[in-house]
Amino acid sequence: MDQLIQLFSTVALLLFVYASAWFIISIIKKRNDLADVAWGLGYSLVCLYLFIAQPISSVAILLYSLVVIWGLRLSIHIYLRNRGKKEDFRYLQWREAWGKSFYWRSYLQVYLLQAFFLLIIISPLLLVAASPPLGWSIFTWVGFLMWSTGFFFQAVGDYQLSVFVKNKKNKGDIMQSGLWKFTRHPNYFGEIVMWWGIFVIVLPLHGSYWVIVSPLTITFLIAFVSGVPMLEKKYDGNPNYEAYRKSTPALFPKLWKGKL
Repeated sequence: MDQLIQLFSTVALLLFVYASAWFIISIIKKRNDLADVAWGLGYSLVCLYLFIAQPISSVAILLYSLVVIWGLRLSIHIYLRNRGKKEDFRYLQWREAWGKSFYWRSYLQVYLLQAFFLLIIISPLLLVAASPPLGWSIFTWVGFLMWSTGFFFQAVGDYQLSVFVKNKKNKGDIMQSGLWKFTRHPNYFGEIVMWWGIFVIVLPLHGSYWVIVSPLTITFLIAFVSGVPMLEKKYDGNPNYEAYRKSTPALFPKLWKGKL
């Protein structure tokens, strides 16, 4: 337990420095949506630290690899999506609403809060790093299958949407094909499933049940806070989206709707 507490403290300090550095960069670039790029990279940074500083096992390497693959792909995708465009509408709204308090609220409510949630969500990997070597089991394979399913939904969903958006003929339309036919947010659904898969992989560890806080937190954030609600608010009053909302679930895919 002492080792786990010490590891949490070290990673918390690392994330504090990391978040502060990105806040400074955001001021220079005048873009708070850099926080979205920093999100996935932060997980990769923690995995790199754990790989270098902590004893490793094959399952630990698997977990670090899965999180780095997810984090790097997500950050690269968001960077390429936002490059050359205005700041994301959600951050623009905060910039206008916060007025004179913009800087300190950005630091606390965007960057440090993000670092706090990152620390909670990556807790299964910290438990693995501070525990005796975790061996392979049925939990490893089931969790890996869950993670792979989630990664498919997120990566393919993001790709399908990017292709749709780049087609000028689709301007003003709502994406409703491919994976988006079965769920309004296949990318968000995928992210949730990936973290539940990681939780399943670490279940054999003694005292692992408390790290259920990780998938519960990411599920709560996506479903009720910064994911689905904030994005869908953009489409309030759009009749096409309202029809889409009635026929298609927000997250869990309605797979009986037909072929891709």
